[in-house]
Amino acid sequence: MKMRLKKWSALLIAGLMTVSLAAGCSTGANKNETAASKEPKKAEVKELKLGLIPAEDNEEMIKKFKPTMEYLSKELGVEVKPFVATDYTAVVEAMRAGHIDAAFFGPFSYILAADKANAEAFAVGVREDGKSTYKSIIITHKNSGIKSLADLKGKKFSFVDPASTSGNLIPRALFKKNGIDPDKDFANVTYTGGHDAAELAIKNKKVDAAADNDITYGRMVAEGLIAKDENIILAESDPIPGSPIAIRKDLNPELKEKLKQAFLKMHEKAPQALGGYGKIIRYDAATDKEYDVIRDTAKLLNLDPAKVK
Repeated sequence: MKMRLKKWSALLIAGLMTVSLAAGCSTGANKNETAASKEPKKAEVKELKLGLIPAEDNEEMIKKFKPTMEYLSKELGVEVKPFVATDYTAVVEAMRAGHIDAAFFGPFSYILAADKANAEAFAVGVREDGKSTYKSIIITHKNSGIKSLADLKGKKFSFVDPASTSGNLIPRALFKKNGIDPDKDFANVTYTGGHDAAELAIKNKKVDAAADNDITYGRMVAEGLIAKDENIILAESDPIPGSPIAIRKDLNPELKEKLKQAFLKMHEKAPQALGGYGKIIRYDAATDKEYDVIRDTAKLLNLDPAKVK
């Protein structure tokens, strides 16, 4: 009898241990499943929307970028559609809201997007001169009577957009270095919304001077939209890091890499897709750190990216 009791006791203890171990394993598995379920999932896209910062007429931009969209759609295996915003910050807001997945940015609008919209730079265009940098310029009509930056005081001036690098950030830095406060020293300050519009404002004498960049200026001269001998370039900046293409960090890593490689190989596979923003000969890889100089300039001007709307 005692032997039987010992035998049943041993069996009972063994059974309880088995149940306990099973329960422990089950609990561990559930914990792992719970932990896994809490991990952020990468956003999947069935179509990719590519934001374009405004540089000229929207319809003209969509037309110029059509070969780009067709090439990217083929390379990614999903339809790529353009999103043309009314201004720079609208592109940032569209990415923050998840309405677009990648975008062309200016350097300043990019650091805004990196701060507000989880953007990550991955490529930058290289021009025919082999450079990805460009310059900001201050331009006036030859008959304005303006010969230097100091002569701008009391005049009507146009910037491009509050979030434009060459059309606002860098010109303001130039003015500060020359002892000029545009918000106090100019008779009137306006924003044209696009670089081409700034040039046309000078041409049509709507303002006395304006900010632009050397790329848009050169293109408009080449296309006969403005005459070089009708203008005076009062100042130009040091080289500025090129305008990057950036993607939302939360997208599928595989898609992000495919998009990056599509841009880096565009000049080999589809040269006709390069022409959206002027004469680009190829795209090189870009990193966020390259735009720290823009962040430093913003700090110099007390322009906190988190507070720019």
